[in-house]
Amino acid sequence: MVGLLKALVYGAGGMAVVGLAALVALQERLVYVPVLPGLGRAYSITPSRLRLVYEDVWLRASDGVRLHSWFLRHSPTCRGPTILFFQENAGNIAHRLECVRLMMQRLQCNVFMLSYRGYGESEGFPSQSGITKDAQAALDHLVQRKDIDTSRIVIFGRSLGGAVGAVLAKNNPDKVSALILENTFTSILDMAGIMLPFLRWFIGGSSSKGPKLLNCVVRSPWSTLDVVAEVKQPILFLSGLQDELVPPSHMKMLYDKAIENNRNCRFVDFPSGMHMDTWISGGDRYWRTIQLFLDQYAPEVQSCDASCASEIADDVIDELKKPKL
Repeated sequence: MVGLLKALVYGAGGMAVVGLAALVALQERLVYVPVLPGLGRAYSITPSRLRLVYEDVWLRASDGVRLHSWFLRHSPTCRGPTILFFQENAGNIAHRLECVRLMMQRLQCNVFMLSYRGYGESEGFPSQSGITKDAQAALDHLVQRKDIDTSRIVIFGRSLGGAVGAVLAKNNPDKVSALILENTFTSILDMAGIMLPFLRWFIGGSSSKGPKLLNCVVRSPWSTLDVVAEVKQPILFLSGLQDELVPPSHMKMLYDKAIENNRNCRFVDFPSGMHMDTWISGGDRYWRTIQLFLDQYAPEVQSCDASCASEIADDVIDELKKPKL
């Protein structure tokens, strides 16, 4: 009997060691998925396929990595806002073109789409420190352009892209007008416990109550909950309540954390929104919510100060928060 117990203990210990080794060695492959199963790394389409006017832009991150991106112009005469778009963790920017096409149509905006390192035609390998540098390179490029209104640069990030965008907004309070987060997690540390439940006893973000013994081995923690508390710009939180990957409670926690120090935060949920389709299932209300937010915080002409604009729009935004029956 004692021998059996020892065997079970050793077996469990061995499995834990193997699991930890796999986590340490393969974590980037779990967090970053540049190539979707069954598809190639190359772009399946380009913006021209959707009749969008665009420009290939090549950038250099601060560590020398060469990055590819697309700048999509709404029209030569449009001086609307420019959306710096950060995608989710899987696939590449070509897979987001249909969403971006509708975004440009509904919001009358330009869009800058960055391929993270290791994604699409960008060089290198993805990591938190590397992608943070990539995002900064994209913003630095935009603020130097002469053909856009650089006072109206707004970050949009979905899922992982929200974590990327939050860090960039925090680090650049004078370059970014506003931040939009959609279906974003509180941290990869918290997501690890959701995807692999046995890990929740050893890994967790600032909201976790576990011992967090293995946090030190996670190279891409993306602790968005801590970051949003330091973002000074207005933030719009768009939450799909049917999100099957990131629990909707994560978005509510992000909002609750941000609003402690930032009055200009708005939270809008969409009852039928899933992780990837909130922009579709949200319908007209989704786009009207973003448009109102842009009109308020990235306007073409400031006719009153920020506090005045906030008071004017509060009642309308509250109305938009109500789901349509």
